[in-house]
Amino acid sequence: MPINVLVAYGTTNGSTAQIAEAVAEVLRKEGLMAETMSAGSDADVTRYDAVVVGGGLYAGRWHKDARRFVRRNRRALAGRPLWFFSSGPLDATASERDIPPVPGVRRAMTRLDARGHVTFGGRLEEGAKGRIARMIVRNGKGGDFRNFPEIEAWAARVAGELVKERTAGDG
Repeated sequence: MPINVLVAYGTTNGSTAQIAEAVAEVLRKEGLMAETMSAGSDADVTRYDAVVVGGGLYAGRWHKDARRFVRRNRRALAGRPLWFFSSGPLDATASERDIPPVPGVRRAMTRLDARGHVTFGGRLEEGAKGRIARMIVRNGKGGDFRNFPEIEAWAARVAGELVKERTAGDG
């Protein structure tokens, strides 16, 4: 039976949703069933064998939909393989070094025994929603700092862990 993975995301301008889609695509290429869904939707987490939750970073906090998703589904998430990712730095730092999770995400990881977290670069471009976001772009600090080969490599490691566990459980 295939491993069914939910990739839930909280995003304002779509960048984190695109990262979530890239993660799900790699999981599918590795033989898993993967579905992406906005963290703002009412997903039945119990339908999935594993969950990945991603959230954009805004002023040092995870996107509100990602925070609420984790809080709303904490019981179901606690019993499943779980990974988190964040997106947000508007520079190359996420590709240059490991950026630890923000405090709220770190607490959720501890409470739910999440297996890992990674921070990817973000994207903020012309037409972004929000006064502060528009100001950042107007001041020349925007751009696309996502590194899709890094995102795909991380997703492949997640898939590898799940497949290895399933194989060990079958033997």
